Amino acid sequence: MALDITTIDPTDQPTLDALYRIAAMVEATESPDLPPLCRRRFEAALWHPMPGIDTRWSVARLDGVPVGWFRVNLHLLDNTENASIELAVDPAYRRRGVGRALFAHARRLLREAGCKRVVGSAVTPLPDEPVGATPAGAGREFPGAAFAAALGARPALVDVRRRLDVTALDRARLAALRAGARSAAAGYRTVRWHGHPPAEHLADLAYLEGRLLADAPLGDLEWEPERMDAERIQGMERALDARGVRRYSVAAVHGASGRLVAWSVLNLAANTTRHAWQQITIVDPAHRGHRLGLLCKAENLEHTLAYEPELSVVDTYNAAANSHMIAINEQLGFRPVAGSTEWQATI
Repeated sequence: MALDITTIDPTDQPTLDALYRIAAMVEATESPDLPPLCRRRFEAALWHPMPGIDTRWSVARLDGVPVGWFRVNLHLLDNTENASIELAVDPAYRRRGVGRALFAHARRLLREAGCKRVVGSAVTPLPDEPVGATPAGAGREFPGAAFAAALGARPALVDVRRRLDVTALDRARLAALRAGARSAAAGYRTVRWHGHPPAEHLADLAYLEGRLLADAPLGDLEWEPERMDAERIQGMERALDARGVRRYSVAAVHGASGRLVAWSVLNLAANTTRHAWQQITIVDPAHRGHRLGLLCKAENLEHTLAYEPELSVVDTYNAAANSHMIAINEQLGFRPVAGSTEWQATI
């Protein structure tokens, strides 16, 4: 059987249909508690990459039939020696060397581009728990992790996915948490927006976004903070628009300086009204200790529900070592459901 790996033609709709089918099948197998993969979000990376990202996407065909794919992101503005990768093989064609051939092809491409490292994530059991100990892991294998280890990649950062069941949310307790946080945040006010951030806050948001990788636990990942500015933030917003992602934000403004110093975001894919991702939550180090993270998260949940009344589930990832953010999330009612590991390999 002949295996052929070629660059994707973005106008080849039948091939894109096949790749989406493979991606959706893999995600449904490895994370069955998540909603179906959003088609619009999946394809938009071809047409509307994030600013500073050069995406290279290839397909593997076995006797002419698409059986797997990879896409690598080359970083042009920072972390220029690093790349990130997604790789998927149709479960019906696994253990035939398709994944290894795809990774070998990606490695050659990345070496030619001057990259030294590549990072990819894979679903794993929760830390310190056996496979099958949790509802999300019961009876399942973890082929992505086994594949990464077989390629010689090393686990560099352990994450945990936590879930909030909004249908069981104790609204009175949420209100009390919000009131307590607001009392501790004397001298600060909150602002809300849906979609694009107000222009007057772009510089402060760029500063906070740029701090994210400087402040968050990165384990053994060799990854430097990203250089952000207002133009890059606006480019990211346009890319999210192209993906159909609905975004809801609450931020805290320091009264004395007028600066925006904390920020939290929830977003929903275009194909769902019931599931959201808790994205960035960050507080300027100079303004920590005022419960601004909890305040922004709690208010943003209320803010999002005003627009998304059918929302029933919120998921979020935290580094297993990020005890401070985990404590905030658990106060709100998030509970562990699955593990994930960032694997890093030398090119």
